[in-house]
Amino acid sequence: MSTMTLFHSPLSPFVRKVMVVLHETGQLPRVQLQSVNISPVAGDEQLNQDNPIGKIPALRLEDGTVLHDSRVICEYLDSQHVGTPLIPREGSARWRRLTLAAQADAIMDAAVSSRYESFLRPQDKRWDGWLEAQSEKIRRSLANLEQEHLAELISGFDMVAIGVACALGYLDLRQPEFGWRERQPGLAAWYAEVSQRPSLRATAPAA
Repeated sequence: MSTMTLFHSPLSPFVRKVMVVLHETGQLPRVQLQSVNISPVAGDEQLNQDNPIGKIPALRLEDGTVLHDSRVICEYLDSQHVGTPLIPREGSARWRRLTLAAQADAIMDAAVSSRYESFLRPQDKRWDGWLEAQSEKIRRSLANLEQEHLAELISGFDMVAIGVACALGYLDLRQPEFGWRERQPGLAAWYAEVSQRPSLRATAPAA
């Protein structure tokens, strides 16, 4: 029985991250999806209720409380299941994993910003320097994951792995020419394997 409502857009990597968490923790039946179509210059009146910033994803709980920002929602969902936590509950491991999860989110942020700049902004007003700066953030972050954290990704499918997989999926969707696989073959091999997980197959975006 659905007891929560998720404001949902299937092409958002942040929404997809929440959806993957719902699949992985067995909580999908608890959630009703409410589709919204927003942009930085066009919002949704229902979404804005109790969510004044108008961000997605947003999760309305059974008592009417609205959580927004994917990190907050994923933390909440991780506290609501009985399986292995997706982020350690305490200690230094918790802060390390939260930092890496934030790095995955930053890749998504840069990729979404690039999408807005290159697709929504009129061509004569586009800022090439901005786009290059976002690309450099993504490249540095992916190189760091390849060189420093690949073994951690391989070791288990936790919140960090979910975020990285959703970030890579969004890059493939919106910037298929980015060429990250040639630079990060280890990450590419990992992604090819985890992409076969039912949670990622069920939430794969389609242009």
